[in-house]
Amino acid sequence: MISSNSQIEAFREQVLNAAKNKAQLSIEGGGSKAWYGNPNQFTKLNTRSYSGILEYQPEELVITACAGTPLQEIEAALEKKNQVLAFEPPHFGEHATFGGAIAAGLAGPGRISAGNFRDFVLGARILDGKGQDLSFGGKVMKNVAGYDISRLLPGSMGTFSLLLEASVKVLPKPAATATLRCQIPQEKALKVLNEWAGQPFPLSASCWIGNSKDGDGELTIRLAGAAAAVKAAIPLMSSLVLAKEMDPETAELFWKDLREQKLTSFTNLGADQTLYRLALPAACGPLALPNSSDDLVLEWHGQQRWMKAAGDEATFASIKQLVNSHGGHATRFRQGSKVNPSFERFTLLSEQAYSKALEAVQARLRSAFDPAGVFATNRLP
Repeated sequence: MISSNSQIEAFREQVLNAAKNKAQLSIEGGGSKAWYGNPNQFTKLNTRSYSGILEYQPEELVITACAGTPLQEIEAALEKKNQVLAFEPPHFGEHATFGGAIAAGLAGPGRISAGNFRDFVLGARILDGKGQDLSFGGKVMKNVAGYDISRLLPGSMGTFSLLLEASVKVLPKPAATATLRCQIPQEKALKVLNEWAGQPFPLSASCWIGNSKDGDGELTIRLAGAAAAVKAAIPLMSSLVLAKEMDPETAELFWKDLREQKLTSFTNLGADQTLYRLALPAACGPLALPNSSDDLVLEWHGQQRWMKAAGDEATFASIKQLVNSHGGHATRFRQGSKVNPSFERFTLLSEQAYSKALEAVQARLRSAFDPAGVFATNRLP
């Protein structure tokens, strides 16, 4: 059941009291991603009490829901109409919420073909640090004249404002899907993926898992789209890399486990290790990664890479330097139990030559929407 405006008034009172007392509030939904981002011990502002689907228009491909709505509820409603969140947001727990998914801004395997969460947010209702109830955007793609504030929310980690409601675009489920798998070296995998990405293949996702030292590994690709296009692509792409088609149920479980990071390449994290996320340009080839373990996972045709390595500051600094030199950035995604939890998780904007100018923009926006620093938890630097 959707809470009444009294719930929003309760949020406003909590925000205004924090501003008055110069305190910070750490926004939390289901807590499934509490480990993500820089830790803090500030008072929680929990959104789960403000829950429910406000409006769903399957014919318009738009769904509007409260921030505290379980992500499973959103996906179940879409499933009934044969529709999906095409960017496949990871849950990382059964209590994941709609607002939490937006705040984290994370996307799964489908992001390379469909786009990221930010591309699908049409409008949002927020409560800023001054207690103002503000709405931006709408429920159609072309609805904004000026700066689209709602697009700032994905990935903001609750450090910008309190998200109350959001409208996002959904897409029809693909008419057909197929998954192919083959053994192939990392360098060749990156080459063929970049070639295929520039051709009219129905390539919706890719994942190479292998050894970071010798480059041997296994490539899994997913085709999705019109039945005729998928059927035509299977024999052609299979012949190019000697791939075999996977059983549909096995393939579906693989892509879900990849999205939720339940594969052994993610789960076997040592106590003194960190799981690093590397974001790189499409043309970037294999990297000589420092102090890394044997496991290496490449998603999004190599534009997102996962590696496990020592969790100390020196190792992170060397990884950042290497990735930055190739036009990308690095993130400490998960930390082992013995790694200092206070370590900065992200590559700072000031460390990225092409993003330095964004630091001033970010500071001005935060000052305008949250002058008292109510949401300045530093969860996102």
